[in-house]
Amino acid sequence: MFERVLYPTDFSDVSLHALHNCIPRLISLGVRELHIVHVIDITLAEFEAFELEEIYQEKLEKLAEEMKTEGIEVNPIVRIGIPSIEIAEVAEEEQIDLVVIPSAGENIWRTMFLGSTASNLARTTKRPVLILKYLRKDGKFELPVDCADIFKRPLVALDFSSCSIRVLKEVRKFAELVERGILIHSVDYGKIEELEENIERAKERLEKSARGMNVEFETDVLTGPASQAIIGSALARRATLIVLGKKGRNFLKDLILGSTAERVMRDSRIPVLLVPCG
Repeated sequence: MFERVLYPTDFSDVSLHALHNCIPRLISLGVRELHIVHVIDITLAEFEAFELEEIYQEKLEKLAEEMKTEGIEVNPIVRIGIPSIEIAEVAEEEQIDLVVIPSAGENIWRTMFLGSTASNLARTTKRPVLILKYLRKDGKFELPVDCADIFKRPLVALDFSSCSIRVLKEVRKFAELVERGILIHSVDYGKIEELEENIERAKERLEKSARGMNVEFETDVLTGPASQAIIGSALARRATLIVLGKKGRNFLKDLILGSTAERVMRDSRIPVLLVPCG
């Protein structure tokens, strides 16, 4: 399991809701260290940032006390700077296993090019990021799955690149929590006359990957755009989590062009675990 978890908070309603209602359930799955970080955005606060540092440190320490349970270390951290960069640096310094960040609807993606912390963090960090996809209904925030069940039925998307090796390695970290998983690959390449051959080759590779897991994983090869295949299959199979990789230095370019990762993170209604590769 992921033993060291980093949770960035901006003290918004959805952030505090997830901290009090979801994070404790994730902790019960085997988390040993919880690092809560708030970044005072230097681009917004300017000269007031340093005056705010003490105020936010007190607020974080209060939150940390509320989150403490037996056997859990809770570390409050306040930084000043550009949020996505500071969070990524904290993740490296503390050797974080998983960054958890909530999003409400699609708002963070609509503003991603204006500096959304969540989307920028997904691009910059070298650590896995779990995006909790919240919906706001009747004034309340809801997740489509219970936080304690997020890892029970993961749908893992593989593209058979070196990135897939990293993705499977991350999945093995929570394999003991999996009840039933599925590995999928979408054939959206090659000529029409090569389709059948590509599908058969993909089936063989998926089955080989499934045999290397410690728990039972089904396999499925789909055709068409990868993002649609991933999201559609996740809904049809009632997955509790989508796991996929992002590609190193080209990820920003890919996001601008509308990559599979960006589309899945934007359109998925269930949590997404984004695994960095490279």
